[in-house]
Amino acid sequence: MLAGAFVVTTALMFPLDEHVAERLQDSSTQANRFFKRASTGVEVIASPGAYIIGGTLYAVGRLGRWDRVADLGWHGTEAVFFAEGVTYVLKGTVGRGRPFLSKGEDPSDYHLMHGFKSGDWTSFPSGHTSTAFAAAAAVTNETTRWWPHSTWVVGPLMYAGAASVGFSRMYHNKHWASDVALGAAIGTFSGRKVVQYAHGHPGNRIDRFMLRTSVAPDGRGGVRVGVTLPAP
Repeated sequence: MLAGAFVVTTALMFPLDEHVAERLQDSSTQANRFFKRASTGVEVIASPGAYIIGGTLYAVGRLGRWDRVADLGWHGTEAVFFAEGVTYVLKGTVGRGRPFLSKGEDPSDYHLMHGFKSGDWTSFPSGHTSTAFAAAAAVTNETTRWWPHSTWVVGPLMYAGAASVGFSRMYHNKHWASDVALGAAIGTFSGRKVVQYAHGHPGNRIDRFMLRTSVAPDGRGGVRVGVTLPAP
């Protein structure tokens, strides 16, 4: 149902791409001081912010031996990596021209594989949006495992923040509305599936190395490396 909703949303955005771009590039909208300041800030929070925040949580969790914090940091970062990998391949393959190339007037400008040659042809889908939604989905699903009722608080906050990133990319004329819709889909599925897989397969090699490996002095000038596995 979620996949179908995203497919329909992306399809519905294609006919609206030009209209949305025109409205957001209107002089009155561009002159709005709140939009100007907020749009720049949320983009930084998404990238490179998602890596910095995720890496910090992971490091703090490992050093403080807070498994849940380490899980949150690592799985959020893992989801972002996965989402950006999928996004990169699609961007390069589809080769869609960014709105600023045609001043928001030609959303049908595609050049197959051209996205691997120039960043101006990497509009579809939005990388910032997929990153933001991957982090939002991972955090929401991870925290729901600890506190089931937190979904109704954490979810809206995280997804609203992710949606603001998508809006900012359109406001800056870097993406069409349909780019943002697909980016949101990729990010949401990446975050959800990474967390679901990780906790459904607690012995998977990546988590086993990143979350269960410990290094400690052995008392003889060397170190001891150990891996803790969940009980069967």
